[in-house]
Amino acid sequence: MLLPREFVPYLSRQVVRRLTPGVIETHAPEKVGEIVNGLIADEIEAEDKLNDEVRDLLEQYSDYMRKEGVSYIEMFRKIKNTMIKERKIVKASGRETGDPMKISRDKITDISHKLVAILKKTREVRIKKDVNEVRLEIVKAFTECLQSEERADRASKDKIRSQKRDIPEGSEEWDILHKRYYAEELKKLGIDLGK
Repeated sequence: MLLPREFVPYLSRQVVRRLTPGVIETHAPEKVGEIVNGLIADEIEAEDKLNDEVRDLLEQYSDYMRKEGVSYIEMFRKIKNTMIKERKIVKASGRETGDPMKISRDKITDISHKLVAILKKTREVRIKKDVNEVRLEIVKAFTECLQSEERADRASKDKIRSQKRDIPEGSEEWDILHKRYYAEELKKLGIDLGK
């Protein structure tokens, strides 16, 4: 997943807090937060599922690719891009497109449109402003949260790299340290994933 799983519920709660009470009105913010969380998680996981599907497909042709000297990475990209076009999925990863954030601006915009559509249908929500204003507020809240998350992630990786000995990225030790430092950095930014 592009974002840590524990960050998605926090992001959802922040979007709802940002919208309430100025943009939307609700008597059940927790339920609205769950709805927002479900949509965001599904949208982000869609690309993960697609990646798994492409890996499974390429695994079937691994012998052929090896014999022909076909690059795995190149084939992965081509097949994934083809499937994205066929299924009309908006790429979630921003880094592949040169976007500095983990989630692309296009994906954030796509999610904002889908969220507004769901909020309009939800009985617990009354939209108080123009639909586009609601959507833009969602984009703004989403972007600000992701920028904070990116700062925490970058700082935690920098801490690991500054260790006296080299800790290979992706190792078990790296993962443990990253998780601990990441939580510390989020707290420094005033982000409590439990709230």
